[in-house]
Amino acid sequence: MKPINVALIGLGTVGCGVFQNIHIHQQRLEELAGTPIRISTIVIENPDKHKKIATKANVTTDINDVLNDPEVDIVFEAIVGKEPAFTYLKKCIQANKHVITANKELFAAHGSELKVLANENHVKIGYEATTAGGIPIIQTIQQLLKANQVQEVQAILNGTTNFILTSIRENNQTFDSALNEAQKLGYAEADPTNDVEGFDALFKLMILSDLIFKKLPEPEYIKRIAVNEVTNDYVNKLLADNKRIKHIATLSYDSSGNLTAKVEPVAITQEHPLYAVEGVNNAVHIKTDIVGELTFTGPGAGAFPTASAMIEDFCRIIEKEQSAIPVI
Repeated sequence: MKPINVALIGLGTVGCGVFQNIHIHQQRLEELAGTPIRISTIVIENPDKHKKIATKANVTTDINDVLNDPEVDIVFEAIVGKEPAFTYLKKCIQANKHVITANKELFAAHGSELKVLANENHVKIGYEATTAGGIPIIQTIQQLLKANQVQEVQAILNGTTNFILTSIRENNQTFDSALNEAQKLGYAEADPTNDVEGFDALFKLMILSDLIFKKLPEPEYIKRIAVNEVTNDYVNKLLADNKRIKHIATLSYDSSGNLTAKVEPVAITQEHPLYAVEGVNNAVHIKTDIVGELTFTGPGAGAFPTASAMIEDFCRIIEKEQSAIPVI
């Protein structure tokens, strides 16, 4: 049987996590696919930085090495920013290749377009890794909540800010010292703007909005408040009242029927479903009209939670491909 050939775009933290896990779990993945799995091409900006990587793959700077190769079946995209990622994914889909992305900024802006394009070209698009780290919230909503109508989402969608707020409270650290620790541990980027100002959580909230409500809130109904103004005094005052502050993303309809999205620091009590979510963990709490309230928790920062979500998307794609092959 023909091997499944994989291309990888980007070899940063997430890309390396995908690369390592495909190799570590290769036997398991090949048993699932019923055929060998091979990383055939890696597209990166600076190949010289990765000379020590042990691979037989074609390491290149040219996306055309993927697009023009009919043997490439599935493309993992693990770079940062809307471009050139959007252009790359569009071209990969148009070249009839399945794609898997972890790029939340890209998918918040262009997810609807890419999903339509994938459908038109009869390929699959996996984007579980764009939202809530290792929590399989996309697949849960798509596959397991078909009859239930989601009415509201409250979530902790950024592991970096949750780690910082936990450290301020538990270790009496300042915001800056907690951020510095997060950077040393690899939870925060050198430029943490997207995390601490709520952009990262907002991108993820927009992806959930498109998935659940098939639309995005109008700009006037979107609210984003940074977390970097949280002080030790305020955290300690809340602690005395048995409250904790969390950077919470909320998606819901207001009393006038407007879809609203908010990312903001919120003081919550012990009764709140997100109260005990600590460190780099993420959580998604949803209210539905049939089953009621559900809460999902899991790791939200680091290479392996994101790589895990991408590998799971990969497994779903290859399972569907194998089931589509007629038995002779």
